[in-house]
Amino acid sequence: MTEEEFVLTVRRNPVNAAILARLPALGTAQTQLVAGSLFQTVWNCLSGHPPGAQIHNYDIFYWDDDLSYGAEDDVIRRATRLFGDLDAQIEVHNQARVHVWFPERTGRIRPPLRSVTDGIDQFLVECTCVGVNAAGHVYAPHGLGDLVAGRLHPNSRNHTPDLFAAKAESYVRRWPWLQVLDAASPPA
Repeated sequence: MTEEEFVLTVRRNPVNAAILARLPALGTAQTQLVAGSLFQTVWNCLSGHPPGAQIHNYDIFYWDDDLSYGAEDDVIRRATRLFGDLDAQIEVHNQARVHVWFPERTGRIRPPLRSVTDGIDQFLVECTCVGVNAAGHVYAPHGLGDLVAGRLHPNSRNHTPDLFAAKAESYVRRWPWLQVLDAASPPA
């Protein structure tokens, strides 16, 4: 799958298409639609399911050097107004603040991220490290081959590798054709 085909597939999910069309109106920097809404749409299409089936939420990452809760809350409220008509749970996260709230939520320390793509780089499963901006530019540091083939490898850059098995198992329950591979398995 080329990046262009990936974007066309992602846009088959009407919620993704609407979010991508409206992202510039959010008025944030480095803004990307990321993670599950993208790769799960692809897996749904490859499985013959409706594009938006079984997608629990839609994540938007952006960057703001203002690390205050209030600044992020302002963006979240703007997003609620902007996307409120969509029948979807949309979550908006300032990647500059992840290290601020991560210890309280997980009990683990996480170093500060340097950019939105740095956050994408650290997703739990390698092939799920994907993002798309409003212009349709794809960020996929591990390529799209394993995503399309359904090969799930732990991501060595993730800070919670012990959660990989549970995450992979939840994906396999929804898309049984996926293959769970350990870190020692060679990529195809």
